[in-house]
Amino acid sequence: MNKQNNVPGLPSVADYYSAAQLRADRWSALREVSEALWRQGAEGARGEKALALVRNLLDALAPIEAYFAFPGAAAFDHLRRLLDQRNLEDLSQAVRRAGRALTSGAYRRRHIPLIAEDGDDEFEDETALSPEARALGRAYFEVLIVDQVNEHQGRFLRQNLHRMRRDEDSFIYETVIVPSIEDALIAILLNPNIQAVIVRPGLVLKSHNALDILKRYLNRVSDEDVDALRPSDYGPETCRLIARLRPELDAYLVTDRSAEDIAGLDLGLCRRVFYNQEDFQELHLNILRGVNRRYKTPFFTALKEYSKQPTGVFHAMPISRGKSISRSHWIQDMGAFYGPNIFLAETSATSGGLDSLLEPRGPIKEAQEAAARAFGSKQTFFATNGTSTCNKIVVQALVRPGDIVLVDRDCHKSHHYGMVLAGAHVVYMESYPLHQYSMYGAVPISEIKRKLLELRAAGKLDKVRMVLLTNCTFDGIVYNVQRVMEECLAIKRDLVFLWDEAWFAFARFEPTYRQRTAMHAAGVLRHSLRTPEHAKAHAAQQEALKDAPDETWLETRLIAPPDARVRVYATQSTHKTLTSLRQGSMIHVNDQGFKGEVEEAFHEAYMTHTSTSPNYQIIASLDVGRRQVELEGFDFVQRQVESAMAIRRAVADHPLLSKYFRVLAAGDMIPEQCRESGVTSYYDSQQGWTDIWECWASDEFVLDPTRVTLLVGNTGWDGDTFKTKILMDKYGIQINKTSRNTVLFMTNIGTTRSSVAYLIEVLVEIARDLDDLLDDASKMERIGFDKRVANLVENVPPLPDFSRFHDAFRSEGSTPEGNIRVAFFLAYDEDNCDYVDLDEALVTRLEAGEELVSASFIIPYPPGFPILVPGQVISTEIVKFMRALDVSEIHGFRPDLGLRVFTPKALKGVRNT
Repeated sequence: MNKQNNVPGLPSVADYYSAAQLRADRWSALREVSEALWRQGAEGARGEKALALVRNLLDALAPIEAYFAFPGAAAFDHLRRLLDQRNLEDLSQAVRRAGRALTSGAYRRRHIPLIAEDGDDEFEDETALSPEARALGRAYFEVLIVDQVNEHQGRFLRQNLHRMRRDEDSFIYETVIVPSIEDALIAILLNPNIQAVIVRPGLVLKSHNALDILKRYLNRVSDEDVDALRPSDYGPETCRLIARLRPELDAYLVTDRSAEDIAGLDLGLCRRVFYNQEDFQELHLNILRGVNRRYKTPFFTALKEYSKQPTGVFHAMPISRGKSISRSHWIQDMGAFYGPNIFLAETSATSGGLDSLLEPRGPIKEAQEAAARAFGSKQTFFATNGTSTCNKIVVQALVRPGDIVLVDRDCHKSHHYGMVLAGAHVVYMESYPLHQYSMYGAVPISEIKRKLLELRAAGKLDKVRMVLLTNCTFDGIVYNVQRVMEECLAIKRDLVFLWDEAWFAFARFEPTYRQRTAMHAAGVLRHSLRTPEHAKAHAAQQEALKDAPDETWLETRLIAPPDARVRVYATQSTHKTLTSLRQGSMIHVNDQGFKGEVEEAFHEAYMTHTSTSPNYQIIASLDVGRRQVELEGFDFVQRQVESAMAIRRAVADHPLLSKYFRVLAAGDMIPEQCRESGVTSYYDSQQGWTDIWECWASDEFVLDPTRVTLLVGNTGWDGDTFKTKILMDKYGIQINKTSRNTVLFMTNIGTTRSSVAYLIEVLVEIARDLDDLLDDASKMERIGFDKRVANLVENVPPLPDFSRFHDAFRSEGSTPEGNIRVAFFLAYDEDNCDYVDLDEALVTRLEAGEELVSASFIIPYPPGFPILVPGQVISTEIVKFMRALDVSEIHGFRPDLGLRVFTPKALKGVRNT
């Protein structure tokens, strides 16, 4: 078999980022070609060519279809027989029905025979059904059986499980059988319908599938993990590998080994072990129970049941049960727009089967426990007023006045305000700048270690409480989370880490992404720190570092001590990247000190910032969003990544698009020294796709491919103009972020291939219009255009570093921490403040040595983070940057008055106190 399995006349396999995209396009091509073959006949050279193309397409699909239950091996063999028999009409009909069922999802709702039965030539499209009709149907999934069996034995397994079905079953499933461990791994990474895996004792190690695009999935597991296994270990190892790649799946092990041999083994997330021969009824019931465990939505179900109850409302909220709307003569349109259910479920009561978010003991508590399971945390807390509040809760719970916190300077403003509320002494860390794109990257590990070592040298390490970083950044820079925590713990073994993962909630549900999430890294650390190998490595390194200078510590990949405490928090904007109503967020905790040291303080901070009247609809959406990602998050995230990769390829390969646009690659956004793998781009027109697993497993920073940063400076429009005047006003395309010369497109789990196609069409139209405009431009117009491009692409003002806190707000010594709380509240008294114009005279005054101190947060959009904070000395570079900005929004700055600064008298008063 050709390892690439290309089909003449169709795009090469190398053109596809994933086998799922390849499968969809091959079925579409097979449908078109088989229908054309039936209509034109198989005679003559043209017919023979069409016959060969159909045969090649079937050959190309065969290795992929082995991992799917529909249309299934038997049905696929039937298509081959129809072709061999030249039964072209039935072949065309069968391919059309299979293709339509796959595209629409109709096979999930009913059995689809490939040859139409009487009155069943067509079937209802899944997308044409009403939401109510779709909700009433039984959910469909597939069960993977791993065993090397012949056709007869496979039929026996399928039929026995099929016979266990009952009409009262909540779900319906079909089976897929593969022979080997490698095939099992390919199947769970390729087929998102698989929800349960049955591992039987007859499996083998290696796959006979030679298709390169499928073999790529095996890169997620190193050869050493499987090659040295004994056949007796195949079953348990398969369960462990499944848990590593798809921890949400249920695994069931059928073994012929004794209970004593297997009881003490690590079986991953195996839910049940069956000995010798399966009890098919018990197996069937366990499969349904396992899926139902993830399907349950405790609070959403309770809220639905509450909405059905007849009640008399004698509490606050006239809108409860929709009474104030149904009785109104003037706001009936609101009721018609939203429908009745949202109001029937609206209440301020915590009884009637509901629960309190502030003191959850019922369905909200159960929903949060389910979320903790799904996201890999020890505790999870829901929030109904966004991740800004989540950040403040964590900071207030963990940071005491006077504690030193190392903060990513260009993090979200909620963290800066959290420092004010907590009274933290802040050490701002610098991210590496990307001056040419007017954006920052992330904080290198060397910068974090340097700050910690400076504080250690000054005898202040005991005051350091927390490291706070954004993972991933708005622009898609992702940390090596495990490495950062390991090296920091090597310097201070009880550091607390807060990872702002507002834009990264989806990452848990894809194996490549998962390894860089805070909760996964915390779990890995807790396990690895306890191993004898780790203790030995740490002892050896400590001996080597004995009496070593700080510079050696900076240059060494540090190993955390075995007694280090893993204390990790992650805040996630569920509503930004997963299914939730606006402001639905979560706090995830994996903190070995939570129960004994933090729980009470956390509860108080949670009570401080959480409304006593939280929105139940938001809580219900968090519950349902958790259900979705446990059952189909893997599928949706795969599609999200594929959509972003499709945009990359389209821009790079289109000659007109590449003339005016360029998607920034990892090589553009991450310094070379932070890309140990050497990967510079995920797609190259000459070399094709890069498997991102290698760089995600090793590099200090990686680029999230779902963030597509498009350089638009060559169009002559700045990012804000391109976003507002072109994309939004003219074409209705909405985006979040821009820089001086870029715009950011973000794919999400709701992005469709149609949306991607529309975006590409729009960009092509913009490029074509620009070509026409420049063709007709006069010499002076062309000079003006070139000048605008040069100003956007070449003459970009450098981004300013954090200067320093004024001495009035610093503690004794040479370390850089500042008391931002004192500065913040000092500015409350207007007598302590003055204003200075942002003009050339100000630059002259600063260059002459005058010291001015900001009394406010100054936040330009973009870049969207404070370039000045209260108590910070205003540098010449900052003023020049602000003067060069051409953005319409600068929070904290009043053009009519100027920069708000502290008076010398106010600063002296602080110093004297």
